[in-house]
Amino acid sequence: MKLEIRLNGKKQRAKVAPGKRLLDTLREDFGLTGTKEGCGEGECGACSVLMEGRLTNSCLVPALQADGAVITTIEGVAGAEDKLSAVQNAFIECGGTQCGICTPGMILASMSLVAENPHPSETDIRTALAGNLCRCTGYMRIFEAVARACRAEVPAR
Repeated sequence: MKLEIRLNGKKQRAKVAPGKRLLDTLREDFGLTGTKEGCGEGECGACSVLMEGRLTNSCLVPALQADGAVITTIEGVAGAEDKLSAVQNAFIECGGTQCGICTPGMILASMSLVAENPHPSETDIRTALAGNLCRCTGYMRIFEAVARACRAEVPAR
């Protein structure tokens, strides 16, 4: 079946099987491998994307359900001329990235939070990232990265 989406700012089309997940379509049909599969059950957040501006576990969404949607993956987060967002820069500066499996989902969850609440409390940050699992950083560096991004001169996109 035909799928048409606005993916990272560009109109994209693909033919997909009726049961194919959005996660697999992003990775296999569009070559966007930044979106990771962790658990395949919507529990870890590694597959997170922004769909219509809302944080979404792409492993739970049939691709055809996204037809006509606006989708942002980690590859679409950097601004013009591949300038990193404040959130991405803060993750680098704070050491909030290690193995990289959770990083795309963590960054998108952080950006979703900051878009809704530009000055989150530590509790707000912890709550917003609760659906994303990380086995490497111990979370403190990630929480600090979100807080630092909120203090940055350049607002998170």
